[in-house]
Amino acid sequence: MKRHLVIAATAAAALLAGGTVTAVAVSGNSSGSGAPAAAHGPQDTEDLREAGAAKVTAPQAAAAALKAVPGKVSGLDLDRDRPGLVWDADVLGKDGKWHEVTLDARTARVLNQHVDRGADDDHAGERATLRNARTDAATAARKAAGHGTVTSVELDDDHRAKAVWEVETVTRNGTEHKLLIDPHTGALSTAPAHDSDDDD
Repeated sequence: MKRHLVIAATAAAALLAGGTVTAVAVSGNSSGSGAPAAAHGPQDTEDLREAGAAKVTAPQAAAAALKAVPGKVSGLDLDRDRPGLVWDADVLGKDGKWHEVTLDARTARVLNQHVDRGADDDHAGERATLRNARTDAATAARKAAGHGTVTSVELDDDHRAKAVWEVETVTRNGTEHKLLIDPHTGALSTAPAHDSDDDD
């Protein structure tokens, strides 16, 4: 997602302050490939607690974000924030601007929304992928849901030869998985193990 640096900085600041920051993506059903998900992380009880506390799924969060800002969702993150547990959604609006929408993870009520003025022309490739994608963020989440509760969905066009939906899940025992879904074909695959450290 285009906000890697902001998220990393926020996470670092929170950790220095003694807090925790968690990125979480939405859940989906694995249809088609049936590829087993490789575990990319140790048990993470914080992600598991957040995933269990969220009453709103990622597809539901995507729908609520699009109701607030019509367009295309490029990312969803479940996060414990000042208002409580929230879904942070990034939306490329029909107005051509990038929007950030914060939703209550228990009710899907919009808590905050604003235009992200710092995310414009750097993301021409992401714009094109979103406009041409046959598989959207909600569908990617549903496809990955068979591998655990989705804690984050992100259109990643920075680290690969071609853009993919990168979906993170957490299982009931707290094991995290990272799955890749082709935005054009919907094909699901498991991310290489070294990818688990790319965005941390």
